[in-house]
Amino acid sequence: MKLVIAVIKPFKLDEVREALTTLGVAGMTVTEVKGFGRQKGQTEIYRGAEYSTNMVPKIKIEVVCASGIADRVVEAIQQSANTGAIGDGKIFVLDVGQAVRIRTGETDDSAL
Repeated sequence: MKLVIAVIKPFKLDEVREALTTLGVAGMTVTEVKGFGRQKGQTEIYRGAEYSTNMVPKIKIEVVCASGIADRVVEAIQQSANTGAIGDGKIFVLDVGQAVRIRTGETDDSAL
């Protein structure tokens, strides 16, 4: 099993969700986060005054999937979240040692 973590622009969430649903991904966790990468924050204009923000709002998506479809999940996220602009985000893939469905006690792939 793999844990795929993607940090994307907020307005791309619906496109990413649709792409993952098409692959058969049964669930995901979505969190509103803030951070910065190479762009080092951004400058915003509010009521005529310019403000510099250190943290940029992003969406973090976490998906646990079978190892066999992890590459397709990453590709789907990459294609649907891409705008071609700085700050499109990052994708991380980690190994998952064990998963347990609390209600039934199912483990690993059957728990997904």
